[in-house]
Parts: sequence; structure tokens; C-alpha cells
Amino acid sequence: MWYPDASGPETSQHLTDWYTFSHFLHGLIFYAILHLLSPRAPLWLRLSLAVGLEAAWEIAENTPMVIDRYRQGALAEGYFGDSIVNSLADTAAAIVGFFFARAAPVWLSVALFIAIELFLAYWIRDNLTLNIIQLLHPTEAISRWQVGG
Repeated sequence: MWYPDASGPETSQHLTDWYTFSHFLHGLIFYAILHLLSPRAPLWLRLSLAVGLEAAWEIAENTPMVIDRYRQGALAEGYFGDSIVNSLADTAAAIVGFFFARAAPVWLSVALFIAIELFLAYWIRDNLTLNIIQLLHPTEAISRWQVGG
């Protein structure tokens, strides 16, 4: 059900792991963006688009190019992609985040986003923001910090 080692060999092979929180944040982000871009669109359409975006990310995340890029980072040297079960659970986490953002006041979604990012940075030295930075433009200083240097 849960794999506790963020940089272990079985990360992304179980139902959930530390990165499930990041996929919840995807849901918050997708809800906000789609609400701003098309506030009158039916909820089912915005949800479908959010699920499509998350599924597209899950596919892209498991391509050799992205897996190799992740492996360049300090925390993902042994990463070899997500299991199907993990990808489905990550998509479900994004859906939960989407509905949370719909139901909660904006300030609560923003506060929860910040709290999760800070919690993950403290606990596993990684989070959605660092993950994006390291994917787009790997930084040696972040890599050193992530391994405790």
C-alpha cells in the first residue's frame, strides 16, 4: 500500500509513496488552471481534461527520456519508472486534489499546497517544485542538498 523510502529501489512500484502527495498537488493546480481558463465549462469537462493531463504526464514520466533525466538527479539514480498500479493511484490522487480544490476555499488550497511542499522538502528533501526544477534544469546545489551534502 505504501512505500516509505523516497529514494529506494521500489519507489513508484507500490500503490502509494511520498510522490503521491505531488500528484494530489497536480489536482489542485489543474483545478485552478481549468477554473481560470474556463469557469463556465461543466465540471465533468474540466475533470476530464484534468485526468487527461495527469494521464499524459504519467505516460511521459515513464518514457526512457524522462526516466533517464530523473536518474541524473541525486534521489532517483535507481529509478526505472512507475508501476501501472502506482500510475493509477497517482491519477486518483490528482482527482482527489481536483475535488478538494473545488470544495475548499482558495486560501485553504494555497495553504495546503505550501504546507505539503514544505513538509516534503523537510521530510524527503524533494517536492513538486524541486522535481520540476531538477527535471527541466538539473542543479548541482539542489542535488547536493537532497543527498544531505
